[in-house]
Amino acid sequence: MKLVEKTTTEEHGEDIVCRTIEVVERNVFQQAQFKEADDAVVSVEELNLIPPLNFSMVDNGIFRSGFPDPANFSFLQTLGLRSIIYLCPEPYPESNIQFLKSNGITLFQFGIEGNKEPFVIIPDQKIRKALNVLLDEKNHPVLIHCKRGKHRTGCLVGCLRKLQKWCLTSIFDEYQRFAAAKARVSDQRFMEIFDVSSFSHIPMSFSCSSR
Repeated sequence: MKLVEKTTTEEHGEDIVCRTIEVVERNVFQQAQFKEADDAVVSVEELNLIPPLNFSMVDNGIFRSGFPDPANFSFLQTLGLRSIIYLCPEPYPESNIQFLKSNGITLFQFGIEGNKEPFVIIPDQKIRKALNVLLDEKNHPVLIHCKRGKHRTGCLVGCLRKLQKWCLTSIFDEYQRFAAAKARVSDQRFMEIFDVSSFSHIPMSFSCSSR
């Protein structure tokens, strides 16, 4: 079956907020293969499944990681992803684009610069747009990633946790678990002051218990 790629951009002034690469027609045959794989009992060693750096489950249908490379593609296939939220400004590698096309995965790119302190500027508008994509269950299962799965990914997940009514201590604990020695005060400050009042609801499938 021929796959059709549809690329759109959303701009704010001169800044591109979001770039979307969508496979218009999903590969039905491959979806059937995923279902068969779910029913098979095969060990990780047999399939040689290697998760991306800092991979973890965030919530129902939501995952996070560092940048996936071809060695991780077999593992990602087991997730049956519908979309990927990519938080870096650099173009997506061609090998990754081909993986998206082959598996009917839509890419949402929010180009956030990975500057180091004290020059960190986290664009509030891009985080909000990314959070809207994340909250839309039509995009699930979804993988969030940046380069290392620490700072930019950590900020987006932290803002989701605020929406889930986690306390700041728990939000910072989760952020620091991934950022480790490279935790940034500016990231934690951004999450602390991020206003979630404009988000009216979160999907019922999410784990909504406060922490």
